[in-house]
Amino acid sequence: MVRLPRPDAAVLVPFAVALVAVAVIGPTVMPGVGYWDTAEFQTVPPILGTMHPTGYPTYVLLGFLFNALTTPLGEPAYRMNLLSLAAVAVAAALLAHLVVRLTGRPAIGAAAGVGLAVTPIAWGIATRADAHAIHLAFVALLLVLLERWRAARDDGDQRADLWLVAAAAAFGLSAGNHSLTLLLLPSIGLYVFVADRDTFRRRGLVGRCLLAALGTLGLVYLELPLRAGPFRAPLVYGQPDSWAGFWYIALAEQFRGSIVDPFGDLGRKVVQLATFGWRQIGPLVALVPAGFLAIAVRQPALAALTGSALLVTALFNASYVNADIERYYLGPALFAWLWLGLLAGAVADALPSPSALGLRRLAVGAISVALAAGLLLPSAIDLAARSALADRSNDLGPGRWLDAALAGVEADAVVVSWWGYSTTLWYAQYVEGRRLDVLVVDDRTRLDRELGEVEDVIERYLAARPVYVMRVSAAELRPIEERYVLEPIAEGPAGNIFRVVARREASG
Repeated sequence: MVRLPRPDAAVLVPFAVALVAVAVIGPTVMPGVGYWDTAEFQTVPPILGTMHPTGYPTYVLLGFLFNALTTPLGEPAYRMNLLSLAAVAVAAALLAHLVVRLTGRPAIGAAAGVGLAVTPIAWGIATRADAHAIHLAFVALLLVLLERWRAARDDGDQRADLWLVAAAAAFGLSAGNHSLTLLLLPSIGLYVFVADRDTFRRRGLVGRCLLAALGTLGLVYLELPLRAGPFRAPLVYGQPDSWAGFWYIALAEQFRGSIVDPFGDLGRKVVQLATFGWRQIGPLVALVPAGFLAIAVRQPALAALTGSALLVTALFNASYVNADIERYYLGPALFAWLWLGLLAGAVADALPSPSALGLRRLAVGAISVALAAGLLLPSAIDLAARSALADRSNDLGPGRWLDAALAGVEADAVVVSWWGYSTTLWYAQYVEGRRLDVLVVDDRTRLDRELGEVEDVIERYLAARPVYVMRVSAAELRPIEERYVLEPIAEGPAGNIFRVVARREASG
């Protein structure tokens, strides 16, 4: 009789954690298309287009593959939402794997992984298409690969360098997914220095790591000029097929100046961070500093990486004024759960256990389960509230708006739109193939085609085609109303779209 190998807890536990994450979060995933960046993240990958700065080529490429592989699971918008769910489940699984490897306690590893998955910011990002979910998975992967390198080096494994090169390649892919990865660079360097400072003297290894990181980053970024140039995609943001246009996207030139006074009013920022932490993990936030101390004693290199990365990210987030900042705390949330898991492992190790082997195993298991339950208790108590807060399963508004909008505009129309709704219209056109006769003129389109201001676009097309207009606010719509007679196309979901009937001078 052939004996099957005993399942490895470092493999079995992460798999179970991923299943739990999918089971808990899956029913709350958004069923269809969204607005704003969500709709762009749903539109661009299926058609292999290009996105707004910084381009997100890794996300686009992964999304293209995921969309193709999951075709039976529904429309592309839903599949892109499922990609975020899968990414958060992978991040939770990788965290569980890391905690099990570092503590030897499967129950505590499982608790840390599930705890991360049901943290409100992670749960929320898992319900809709967003590159930040992939970023979370890459951060977890980087921690695992770096720790595998350190452990292999400590064990004298001659193949240890391969883990560091793999981490460098993962860093390049992660940077191609989201530029937040670049904030981790000093922390990763600090990790390597603390783990083995002689590594920096090994020019061959340093060169291979640089080649792996820059090579993977360069390869994924080829997607922009290729899909904007010789293999042009249906939807291209900006002009990344030119040298200046490429760097405008890759370096996010349009967001320059968004960092404001990073070291100012630090007391208020600390209080805000603590308050945010309480909202995310409840009373366990009080144990996070102790968790950092525990990891600093047991894993100084990992403490240097995660501690410095959390500090840098928090300072950046408190000073950045051009985004939904809560998403930027996904990395720190991962670090906090890692610290809590290692703290629980340290407490378990410090507790006395019976001398008899059988009783000792039973006691060790019972202690681990009790500590794991303690880690998950705040999340379990708050689970229903978190589910209700994150639930997007009934978010059908964007789809209803889209149907009403496409039904309400005339043939061959020009819709002068803005980003929040342009992306939704583009999804209908480029992914679903609906209403290709409609020209959607976004603010970005006006810039790239040098069409001028909104009024210039209206004047350009008013005599030849039906023209409709949308603005972000009543204040922005008011100057247009003063020049033109406007009529809403409907009273329902698409009531924010107005037909430009005539110039007011001509209507009198």
